[in-house]
Amino acid sequence: MVDEKPNKYIRDETLPIPTYEEATSSRSPSHSFLGASEVSHDAERQGLLGRRSPAPPGNNYRPPDVESVRSSADFLPSTGNNSARSSGEGSRHEMIQMDVEDPLSEQLQSQMGMRLSKRISSITNGLSSLNLPFRQWLPSLEYVRAHIPRMPGRFPEALKPGWIMVVRFFALLFVLTVAYVVFISNIFSFRQRRGGQMYDPESVRMFVQEHVNATNIQLHLEHLTQFDHIAGTEGSYVLAKYIEAAFRAAGLDSPMLERFDVYLNYPKKDGREVSIVDPPELAWKAKIEEDLAYKDPPREQTLVFHGLSKSGNVTGPLIYANYGSRKDFEWLHSNGISVEGGIALVRYFGSQTDRALKVKAAELAGAVGCIIYSDPNEDGFVKGEPYPNGRYMPADGVQRGTVGLTSWIVGDVLSPGFASLPGERKRISKENNPGLNNIPSIPLSWRDAQKLLQSLKGHGEQLNDDLGWIGGVPDVDEWWTGNKKSSPMVNLRNEQDEVERQPIYNVLGDIIGIEQPEKVIIVGNHRDAWGFGAVDPGSGTAVFLEVVRIFGDLKNLGWRPMRSIQFASWDAEEYNLIGSTEHVESRTEDLRRNGIAYINVDVAVQGSDFHAAGPALFQKALLHVLGRTSDPLANRTLRSLWDEKNRKMAGLGGGSDYVAFQDIAGMSSIDLSFGGEPFPYHSSYDNFQWMSQFGDPGYHYHELMGQVWALLILELADRPVLPFDLEAYARSIKDYVQDLDKYSRTKEAPTTFDLKALNDAADATVQRTRQFHAWDREWTQNIYGMGGMESNALTLMRMNHNSKMANFETDLLDVAGGLPGREQYKHVLFAPQAWSGYDEAVFPGIRDAIDGGDWQLAQKQVEKVAMLLARASQRLLE
Repeated sequence: MVDEKPNKYIRDETLPIPTYEEATSSRSPSHSFLGASEVSHDAERQGLLGRRSPAPPGNNYRPPDVESVRSSADFLPSTGNNSARSSGEGSRHEMIQMDVEDPLSEQLQSQMGMRLSKRISSITNGLSSLNLPFRQWLPSLEYVRAHIPRMPGRFPEALKPGWIMVVRFFALLFVLTVAYVVFISNIFSFRQRRGGQMYDPESVRMFVQEHVNATNIQLHLEHLTQFDHIAGTEGSYVLAKYIEAAFRAAGLDSPMLERFDVYLNYPKKDGREVSIVDPPELAWKAKIEEDLAYKDPPREQTLVFHGLSKSGNVTGPLIYANYGSRKDFEWLHSNGISVEGGIALVRYFGSQTDRALKVKAAELAGAVGCIIYSDPNEDGFVKGEPYPNGRYMPADGVQRGTVGLTSWIVGDVLSPGFASLPGERKRISKENNPGLNNIPSIPLSWRDAQKLLQSLKGHGEQLNDDLGWIGGVPDVDEWWTGNKKSSPMVNLRNEQDEVERQPIYNVLGDIIGIEQPEKVIIVGNHRDAWGFGAVDPGSGTAVFLEVVRIFGDLKNLGWRPMRSIQFASWDAEEYNLIGSTEHVESRTEDLRRNGIAYINVDVAVQGSDFHAAGPALFQKALLHVLGRTSDPLANRTLRSLWDEKNRKMAGLGGGSDYVAFQDIAGMSSIDLSFGGEPFPYHSSYDNFQWMSQFGDPGYHYHELMGQVWALLILELADRPVLPFDLEAYARSIKDYVQDLDKYSRTKEAPTTFDLKALNDAADATVQRTRQFHAWDREWTQNIYGMGGMESNALTLMRMNHNSKMANFETDLLDVAGGLPGREQYKHVLFAPQAWSGYDEAVFPGIRDAIDGGDWQLAQKQVEKVAMLLARASQRLLE
């Protein structure tokens, strides 16, 4: 039914919401807001930003607008020393702007010239000291001069033309001989830059590490969080243009917007309701929306809803189901509590971390709707002081988020396995879609959930502390499950706009490598958010833009990496990792052939505890970076803190944009973050003020993340031999097999289930990787023995060696098949857990079969994985 009330996402013309033109228009020098899109000259600005893109055709649906009242002083011109931005701070902003817009000032170039210590003179020294292989048999120049016969008198005019031709011939022959000797004798070292300056690698690392600027990061974050920016809205598009402008200001190669048309949903302002409708004496309606996070002046903020949720209007008895895991619903069933036809009330976190799978478990138990609330035991006042006086979720705070089933379909749920390019006609239906739930759901604050929990008193089974079902909501004297026969009747209404082809935009920019330009390291972060998004993902985006600026400085001074670097800002990550997945699906074969690694930062800073997740092959490069970076408060290296905590690389689950790269393209992927205590996750209180007061005052850990991220990029893009540690990877695979054996025993594996083939393949991989990496040491010895010179033949061998390292991950893909029942996922070692999408599953095909009780399929998967692993390790030695 069409809602006659206006859609909240259609911009109210009475509110001063910044349109795209306003957000990117020319401003006077006194204007205090500074962004990367404000380039120095009008002509450059017009060429950079162009005109506003028209609304996409189709269905007459206008993309939702920026949901923000332009209320901050940053959007107002300064009026003097008493303005919201003083002249002193305005000058500081202008200085930062000049640094963004014109990073290659004469002062910076001079500084770089001193810092990077160009080694051009080494070529001249090499030529002068060159020992040609046949030099000992050549006469000296003095000897030749002494024995040249002298012509008596004047040179005969008749002989002049012929003699000149002879001289020219011998001169040409001499030049060709010298050129041949120069290149055959390999006087150019392997660090010679063809198409770029040759810089000392250590000087490059020092420059990168020393030039990460916390103030730049803070200013970026302040702008990124001025308005909310859900995927597909004008807010996300304006930030896409802001980031594209930053790419252009940095001088990246071919910055561009990449468009896909995908399925998204948006809430209607008056289309959501949670209410007690029976008995009449308990009648009540939830507020649903949060209080305003910004009150003076107010800013609009995202409506409360679940991304990719089912539209519907359902009524049923209220049933409390703890964390909403399958085991929780099984407990209810075993205790005679039917959920059939009911509205399930569950809390976030706990034994089921994926909100989408909470809804799916409720659906499978027979519920017709699901409500998920934020319990203070997990992220609220029970943990500590709530916002605005502390870091934790306040009473009205609501965790938005997707309920798309990422474990089954990642990316656009209507185009699994292929990219949703504009004009793509091949689509599947949203009805009975394996990537979508089939019952409506909605999130609530504990302020609203409190009334629902209180209404259950005396209905169903009373709960005690031993079960672990009692939460932290205050003034709930007794916790009860409710039941189908006597529980209060609750209405859940979730009406929304559903758009099957909503445009989203990734932003891409490159630095082309000089030795193997086709080989690429991709550096990514998503920019879309459920609200203002200071932590998720603004902290990552702000650091990302600073890293881009620094690498742009390097590029514009003549430096280029050995392999290409692509910077990517993803859209629609929050819905279902859509932007990154569609990108991968649009170039899968190229990435499998030429992709080296993907480095992801989503939440850059939540606290001060460094975490890294990915295959163990990154261990060597990561530890090298951690050894040269220091915690600003502990005054110790990150490496020493890592070792003290006995940290290892964690597994990659399904929580961010690395999924498609690792599990579909077979590109080794790593995710970096500084974790910490809970924050107001996916609420309007995840904002700039929260970050500045509680998350990272001073932005020290943002700066540190910039150093770690940039240095790791250099490790992977600019070391002659890729710093992958396949031996560590092989040892971890051996450990995975042992863990799988223990897991199968807990599931009472039959005697016919045998892991011998997988054990043998793992043992062979350990041996072969050790043999493979022996070449690394031989190469290093050869280079030292030749004084830093590398022959052409050795260069080709090195590049082939690097390709084998990168291809090892790709060779672990079951390209022709994929995981049974989840064929979009191809990696046989890693994938999101089928029933815990945020967590990793190792040997996912085998585990899925074990969990399903299909031991015959599990054995087939063992044989397939063993074959692929053995073949992948054998190819290292071919």
